[in-house]
Amino acid sequence: MTLTFDHHSCNCDIKTNAPANLSFTPAAQTTTVLNSKLNWLRAGVLGANDGIVSTAGIVMGVSGAAVDSHALFAAGVAGMVAGALSMAAGEYVSVSTQRDTEKAAVLAQRNFFRRDPYGAQQRLASLIAGRGISKPLAWKMSEELTKKDPVHALTQYEYGIDANDLTNPWHAAWASMISFVLGALIPFIAMIFSPSGWAIGLTVISVSVALAITGAVSAWLGGAPIKQATMRNIVWGNLAMWGTYGIGLLVAFF
Repeated sequence: MTLTFDHHSCNCDIKTNAPANLSFTPAAQTTTVLNSKLNWLRAGVLGANDGIVSTAGIVMGVSGAAVDSHALFAAGVAGMVAGALSMAAGEYVSVSTQRDTEKAAVLAQRNFFRRDPYGAQQRLASLIAGRGISKPLAWKMSEELTKKDPVHALTQYEYGIDANDLTNPWHAAWASMISFVLGALIPFIAMIFSPSGWAIGLTVISVSVALAITGAVSAWLGGAPIKQATMRNIVWGNLAMWGTYGIGLLVAFF
């Protein structure tokens, strides 16, 4: 739902000329600009990473317990299905909460403009000036923006929210679920379909390569150092695999 304000249906008196004694303090941008276009990609990368690590842990642990191939196959499939549904549900709930917050912010700006259009224009001008624009030009920009869509302009400059493109929880849920399954297939296929003598080694190698890719991509998305993030992802993923494998060995021993 798009929450915007119909400027033409409002009888508000918008000041079109900057006051001679215009004085406002340039407002600092207090929030990080949201990029909803990357929301599904972020969910996808995290989903794939979780799918790789969790399924690798399951198949390695069950393999360590020395169960037969049918039990290993069933455990792997059950882990994939449960993990994918859990990831989808978690992403949907999380992003839905974010969307509710965005809708509340848009409504607050719409009410602000209805209640005090001149004050809203001043606030918009101060936000624009806070980005390094001179006060007279910031005022002129606020005039132009409030003529077209004041609510969109206010939410964009105040919160970094595009009132016409709120985050979509379904996009994040589907991206997370599908990517989880794709990631989970890597250790599952390596363990199930490899020769018994090579299964563990091939699983560790394939999982390490996959973790290197997801670690590098997640670091790139977040603007973090790629090498450090990649190595951290590989190390902790392998610790999870070998930890569950060790537990499986203990279970088989007792």
